[in-house]
Amino acid sequence: MTQSAQRPVRPASLSKANQVHIVLPKDVNASYHLFGGRLMEWIDIVAAVAAKRHCHTEVLTAAVDHLSFLAPANLGDTVELVGRVTYVGNTSMEVCVETWVEYFGKEHDAHLVNRAFLTMVALDENGRPTQVPMLELQTEQEKKDFEDGKMRRANRKRMNME
Repeated sequence: MTQSAQRPVRPASLSKANQVHIVLPKDVNASYHLFGGRLMEWIDIVAAVAAKRHCHTEVLTAAVDHLSFLAPANLGDTVELVGRVTYVGNTSMEVCVETWVEYFGKEHDAHLVNRAFLTMVALDENGRPTQVPMLELQTEQEKKDFEDGKMRRANRKRMNME
């Protein structure tokens, strides 16, 4: 495992990643709703971008904690995914990705339809886990996200030990 003499610190805000899509015919099922698997692919990409922005290394997805489909996205809708690093450990990071939908032809307000938490691991040039920078928390929301992430990490560790 690669370790530096002094662990760098990066602001949480620098990890923010956005991706926007229009739901196309290739993205939908027979009911014209966005495939859950397509959304999961987009979520994984946004999480990787957010994690790479934080650690400046390659990353891999180690786990998806929670993925809830609160409402569908339909053919023609606009989907925006917003990801950010919420918690860091030694070699891993938790990334929250929220998915918002603007329903085509109905309204311009975006509605939250999905929130996912992914654990991403930083990799060194040899593909081995490497230490990630600490997270500089600048807002009350970032501090809350970090504490919530710490609790989710403890729950993950408990579940893996059972």
